[in-house]
Amino acid sequence: MLLLLHGTGGNENDMIQVGRELAPGASMLSPRGKVLENGMPRFFRRLAEGVFDIEDLKFRTGELADFVEAAADHYGFDLRRLVAVGYSNGANIAASLLLLRPRVLQGGVLFRPMVPLVPVEEPNLDGKQLYISAGTSDPLTPKEETEKLVKMLESYGARIVLKWVRAGHALSPVDVQEARGWVRDTFQ
Repeated sequence: MLLLLHGTGGNENDMIQVGRELAPGASMLSPRGKVLENGMPRFFRRLAEGVFDIEDLKFRTGELADFVEAAADHYGFDLRRLVAVGYSNGANIAASLLLLRPRVLQGGVLFRPMVPLVPVEEPNLDGKQLYISAGTSDPLTPKEETEKLVKMLESYGARIVLKWVRAGHALSPVDVQEARGWVRDTFQ
C-alpha cells in the first residue's frame, strides 16, 4: 500500500503514475495538501523558501496521520505495510510523519526531502526502511540538508539507502527507475 504525497502546486493525481511505476498493482492513497500558498496546494505552511512554519507542520502532520489511520480502518489496510512516496513538500511531510507519528508508516521513498523539524522526543524508527533520492545540483535542497536528514533518521534506527542523481530539484525518470528496484527488493 502506497501513501502518495505530492509537491508544492501538485494535487492528488500527480504521484499516481510514479506509484504505478514503483509498485505495479499496489493500492494507493493519494490525498491533496490542504494548505494553499499563492493558490498552490501544499501539506503545510512555510514562512519562506526552505523555512517551515513548525507549529503548522506539527498540526498538519497530526492531521495527516489521523486521516491515514481513519483510511486504514475504513478501507481495511494494515499500517505496518504502508509506504509513503513523497516528492519535495510531500517528502518533507512524510519525513515529519516518521519523526512524529512513526507507527503510521512502514517506510518510504523520499524524493528531494529536507529536514522538516527536529523532534522533541526521539522516535523509534527501528525496522523502518527508507530510500532517499537527492539531486546533485538541486538549488532548493542543499547537499548538507539531505545528509543531515539521513544522519538524523539513522540515529533513530531507520535503515536508509541514499541515492544521488544527476538532477536538480525536479523529479527525473532516473529517480523512479532507481527507486523501483529498491521498492521491489524491500517491500514485495
